[in-house]
Amino acid sequence: MQGTHEHAGDARNDAILIDINGEILPREKAVVSVFDSGFILGDGVWEGLRVEDGIVLFLERHLQRLFEGMKTLDFKPDFTRESLTRRLYELLKANGMSSGVHIRLMVTRGVKSTPYQDPRMTITPPTVVIIPEYKEALPENVERGVRLYTVYVRRGYSDVQDPTLNTHSKLNCIGACIQATKAGADEALMLDPHGFVATCNSTHFFIVRHGEIWTSTGDYCLDGITRGKVLEMAAELGLTAREKNFTLTDVYNAEEAFVTGTFAGLVPVTEVDGRTIGEGSERPVISRLQTHYREIVRRYVEGTGATHPRA
Repeated sequence: MQGTHEHAGDARNDAILIDINGEILPREKAVVSVFDSGFILGDGVWEGLRVEDGIVLFLERHLQRLFEGMKTLDFKPDFTRESLTRRLYELLKANGMSSGVHIRLMVTRGVKSTPYQDPRMTITPPTVVIIPEYKEALPENVERGVRLYTVYVRRGYSDVQDPTLNTHSKLNCIGACIQATKAGADEALMLDPHGFVATCNSTHFFIVRHGEIWTSTGDYCLDGITRGKVLEMAAELGLTAREKNFTLTDVYNAEEAFVTGTFAGLVPVTEVDGRTIGEGSERPVISRLQTHYREIVRRYVEGTGATHPRA
């Protein structure tokens, strides 16, 4: 097991076309400068996107988060949301892709005149890279669930490195992932500076406690798109969902637990720190949410497809 992002290889990915600054290139020629801010400093923001039935799911929300990240980091893009949307769909069409696709959309500050952190050393507009791949979560892993391990690496304060920004600088999450892997788990569960549960290294974390759905306050985690959909779905289904502080004691005694992410959707958590979560394999709340999530996706695809050309 390798966590929620484990997937089967697909030979079609060997011949994918990649967009770099608006130029569509074959995989073997898709390169960026060694002076690029993303390579030198991890100075960039990114989004992971899913494509189903020719539609990039929840794209408006992803682009909002991307542009807010660029504004926070004082990037000056030479493109608009509309032009970036066109490029995404043109690239999908060039690849003949319509479903089962995961896109990594990355924007760095740009190429620098010399390897140094000062943004004033940047001499080009932002670098934009769009990588689409045929990639789907393995159904058996989504059904079986994942095992988490609570790591010592914390999600920090926003005045050190804002954990709500989806930047290329992911060393704290990488360190958390390494520790969880060494402990034999699939992903890491991370605490906030006060010892409350925050998030996982690459997904968001929820528990079902006393019949309610709990997730962290959101103060120390990314504003997840799928996380937000779960909160919306709970309201639609008449379930109580709370963003609140809770501890590992609550986690160990939860009736159910799950993680969320753009790639795999909603995935059950079967074990945390060696403790089995829940009783048996029955997960009524997760099952309802998983079913309703597919309905939310269907609605979005049909609604967007009626007003936007599909890939």
